[in-house]
Amino acid sequence: MRSAGRPEDDERELVNRARRGDREAFGALIQRYQQRVAGVARALVHNPDDAVELAQETFIRAYQNLRSFEGRSSFSTWLYRIASNLAIDWRRRESRHSIAHGEEAEKELDRIPSAQGDSFRAAARGELSQKVRQALKELTPEHRQVILLREMEGLSYEEISAILSCPKGTVMSRLHYARSHLRTLLKDLEEA
Repeated sequence: MRSAGRPEDDERELVNRARRGDREAFGALIQRYQQRVAGVARALVHNPDDAVELAQETFIRAYQNLRSFEGRSSFSTWLYRIASNLAIDWRRRESRHSIAHGEEAEKELDRIPSAQGDSFRAAARGELSQKVRQALKELTPEHRQVILLREMEGLSYEEISAILSCPKGTVMSRLHYARSHLRTLLKDLEEA
């Protein structure tokens, strides 16, 4: 009986099996990462429908290029990089890189569960959610991306750096600015 190993070892084994043509192993990788890849795509393109298509295309490209995966980074980082490149290509092709599409990505905030049966809390929560969405729209696309990838998707600085093709220090700087700017935009909430 095999003992439970580290997740990286399990991932490496699944990748190696998928490289040898094991579709079930690749299916396991899809199951493991589909939500996060879709989340990364949503944060980058700000449209849920387009994000789903980009996530699907990400896995197709990953499968087609699995032999070229060198393992210098984790498989998940490699996937996120593919999703990022596809999103960049999509934005160039569609010429739809505008802040107006941002509200759909921010709808992810609605995933946070609310107290059931308490209409006052639900109304206050809806108002808070609306204010946060509006504040996120005020950020530049670069700052909105980094805050959504970090806070909504829970990605590490290194993963965000790889996805956005920028140094870790830039990610940290953008995140600091985004948080500071959001704090300023939402300061009236603290006073309430």
